[in-house]
This record gives sequence, C-alpha cells and structure tokens, in this order.
Amino acid sequence: MKKILIASTNPGKITEIKIGLQKLEKLGIKILTLNDVRVGENQPEETGKTFQENAFIKAKFYADLIHLPVLSDDGGLIIPYLNNEPGVKSRRWLGYDADDEELIKFTLSNLRTCTGPKRTAYLETCLCFYDPQTNKVIYETEKISGRISTIPSTIIIPGYPYRAIFIVDKFNKYYDELTGEEHQQVNHRLIALKRLTKKIEDLI
Repeated sequence: MKKILIASTNPGKITEIKIGLQKLEKLGIKILTLNDVRVGENQPEETGKTFQENAFIKAKFYADLIHLPVLSDDGGLIIPYLNNEPGVKSRRWLGYDADDEELIKFTLSNLRTCTGPKRTAYLETCLCFYDPQTNKVIYETEKISGRISTIPSTIIIPGYPYRAIFIVDKFNKYYDELTGEEHQQVNHRLIALKRLTKKIEDLI
C-alpha cells in the first residue's frame, strides 16, 4: 500500500482528513486528492439510507476507477425531533443549489415551535476505508452531542452551515466559536480518523 485517495470535493474535509493521515504519510504512504487523479466528471450517486452506506458507495466508486485504496466519509446533522433529518440529506436537504444561509434558515424554521431538550441534535460522521486489491473495508463512526440554537452564530464557515446553529454540549458554545484547542477535543472526524489510521497501520 503506497497511496490512498481521499474521496471528497469538500476543501474543509480534505484539510481535516490530511491532518488525520499525517502518521501514514510518515510511513511513506502518499495521500492523494481527486485533483491528483483522473476520474472524469462522473460522481457517485449517494443512494444509501445511512452515512455508512453512502461512505462505502463513494469509496468503491473511486476505487473501481483508479484501482487504489480509498478513504471516504459521509456525515451530517441528525435532529431527533425532525425524525433524524436532515441526516444523509444534510448537504442536499433543499437540493444541491441551496446555499449555507438557506439551509440555516430552513432548519431554524422547522424548529420554530420546538423548545428545550427537544432541540437536541448530533453531528455525525462515518469514515470508510476500502482497498480494492483485498476487498478490505474498515468503518469508523463518531458524533458530537449538542442542540440547535434559536439564532445562528455570527461566524459561518463556508460549506458547514449547520455548525453555525449547533451548540456543542461539552462547552455550551456554538461549534463555530470553539477555540482551536476546544475544537480538537470534539472534532469527530479527527477522533474517528485516529482510530481508523491505527487499523490501516495494522494492514501495512
């Protein structure tokens, strides 16, 4: 195993995943992004009903194209009060053309009569590593517990609309307003990546 492809087009996710894979780079594994390979304009159709299913769909799609191990992820916001929506539809709840502000307004509108503990929510991610040479599949899942605010934060990170309305239980602060140190403590993607990296190391 000499290369691993990160199957994501989200710059924020790519940056986080690269940080989480630094240990593998030190072992001589080259980390690639979709900009480094030729995959054409085709993209996987995320038809899964769970984050795990969608993560695998993406990993296998790109692995079949480039014949290299692939690391993908899928995740989003889960609001029990809304029957666990938006869930797997987090990015496309209003269609792919909706911007961050529209998604924030839509979420808050759906919760306008919801109060107290009913505003409980989770940010969840599922990572999938797939090696097409061995058909080995590894999953790691992690989530952050919190609640949906009644008004958005003054800080909105492009591509992450729900973070602006998500208050992290551990610190009672908006996700977007966490300090760097606080963010490291609750970053569900990096926490899951740490466990996943150890399992990939065991394969090498």
